[in-house]
Amino acid sequence: MKRPSAWFSLLYPFSILYSAVVRAKALAYSRGIFRGRKLPGTVISVGNLTVGGTGKTPLVLAIAEKLAQEGKHAAILTRGYRGTKTATESGVPQSDEVALLRERLAGTVQLGVGASRYKNGLVLSKHGVEWFVLDDGFQHRKLFRDVDIVLVDAMDPFGGKRVLPSGRLREPLSALKRADIVVITRSLQTPAPALESILRRYTDRPIFYTFTKLKGVSRIPRMNTSLPEQDWREARFLAFCAIGNPDAFFTDLRAWGLQALQERSFADHHLYTSSEAAELERAASACGADALLCTEKDVWNLRNVKFEKLPVYCCRISIDLQEAFWTAISETVQRRKSGVAQ
Repeated sequence: MKRPSAWFSLLYPFSILYSAVVRAKALAYSRGIFRGRKLPGTVISVGNLTVGGTGKTPLVLAIAEKLAQEGKHAAILTRGYRGTKTATESGVPQSDEVALLRERLAGTVQLGVGASRYKNGLVLSKHGVEWFVLDDGFQHRKLFRDVDIVLVDAMDPFGGKRVLPSGRLREPLSALKRADIVVITRSLQTPAPALESILRRYTDRPIFYTFTKLKGVSRIPRMNTSLPEQDWREARFLAFCAIGNPDAFFTDLRAWGLQALQERSFADHHLYTSSEAAELERAASACGADALLCTEKDVWNLRNVKFEKLPVYCCRISIDLQEAFWTAISETVQRRKSGVAQ
């Protein structure tokens, strides 16, 4: 039997305490001791059980775009990682995720950024917003939601099955019983029977799958020039990123047919420095790479650096969702609005 590491042994008592607090909070909400405040509209929450990347931002974006295409007045409510209360005087967004959403949505969907999602939602409702996408909302129970969507990353679904700080779970797996819809991301197999069998111990809700698709490879910082497919398939890159699950990005590159001679990863949301940019260029030149390649989210965090010798590109992605996924959202909203038990 494998013995637990000394680090795990040290943190495990804190995980027990953390789990107890989380369970007590969940019980208080289920008993009606705590209640989420309601916005005058429909709230679709997108969240996850683990810390780190699960592909949440592309799903938030996809739902917001779908609402806009249907002619609905929609907004995304997000805390914004390391966000400030307001943007800069030049209108620069407050975080990498906010920057990505703002650039992609181009004003078709509003953004409410800040810790008080309820307060921001009220302000937006006064300006005609009737549909809200709550980003990273599964644990933000201060706000009532009509649909609770939970993402599970097939590459690391349960964070070692331990809660923080000895594991990566924000809540015990039993919290899945609150979910209305479960979405498995980054699965190379559809369905994934082993993963689904574990999920079915905790939920009987619909399970769907999403996959990341490459929309294009764009030159940064302006991203107004894209490489033709033949060129990016032939090019040799040094790939780097600062996201929650860097292995997912590097795995996607291989699946899409891009050649990454080297891979470098940084902490999630890392703000790059000039010295790091210079080091990336030196490493790329040393391994024979033609250019550097990062994620679309990294572009914002590269704003203070300049690459001198090699071009830098980013991968712009999208996800495919089954029509049944949108039907499940609609049906859940209708049931909750009518007060029908689920």
